[in-house]
Amino acid sequence: MSLSTHEVEDSHQNKDASPYISETDSEDEPKLPLAQFYPYIRCGLCCGFLIDATTITECLHTFCKSCIVKHFFYGNRCPTCSIVVHQTQPLYNIRPDRQLQDIVYKMIPFLEELERDQMCNFYKQRGLEVPKPVVLSPPTPTVVRKPKKDMSTHSVFTIPPELDVSLLLQFVGAEDGINNYKPLERRYVRVSGEATVRHVELFIRRKMELSPTCQVDMVCGDHLLDHDQSLKQIQNTIGEEAVQDGLLVLHFGLVLPNES
Repeated sequence: MSLSTHEVEDSHQNKDASPYISETDSEDEPKLPLAQFYPYIRCGLCCGFLIDATTITECLHTFCKSCIVKHFFYGNRCPTCSIVVHQTQPLYNIRPDRQLQDIVYKMIPFLEELERDQMCNFYKQRGLEVPKPVVLSPPTPTVVRKPKKDMSTHSVFTIPPELDVSLLLQFVGAEDGINNYKPLERRYVRVSGEATVRHVELFIRRKMELSPTCQVDMVCGDHLLDHDQSLKQIQNTIGEEAVQDGLLVLHFGLVLPNES
């Protein structure tokens, strides 16, 4: 939900904020136009100001988190320099840049507040409960100040604690005779640790539009999983073999049921 440059600039005018910044409060110091910093604080994909700034570790180009995650659904190259980020799992090589995001929020007054309002409206329009707590940074002037030692970075929103398992669903193929299924576009899923393998299978069936006659076999490491196993049980039982870069990796394939 990144805001466009024009939306934020309109907010500047409505709230009498100056589109200039300076290094000190002194009126004698030269002020620089905000547009001069656009190449460093705007996302190259959506062209809005950075929201949840996320940096590619291979080339250090930064984008909105939602923008770069969507981009990597369809390719593995950096949108700016076209370097191969990772041959198969480009999301392994991105990291949040909280320091840059904090700078953006301080350079663009009311950006965090506007982003919070958009998020709240998104949930309310769909009749969903707004995630809590929603934390706003204290109001700051249009001046870049030296960071204080006790300065802390606040997120626009927090993920509920019950959503505590991140999954990577790896499709390994389908048996001959199984056709007409959709590719699984959303391989990265965050769910409750109490969810079972059966819940994950239902998610895969819905997203891939599988036939009821098709069977989904799921494996973690070298272990064939039972439908009743919870994700937390799998993590605790299999251990480090089950986790890769903080993700619980589940491989699944499509097979025809055995005829007895």
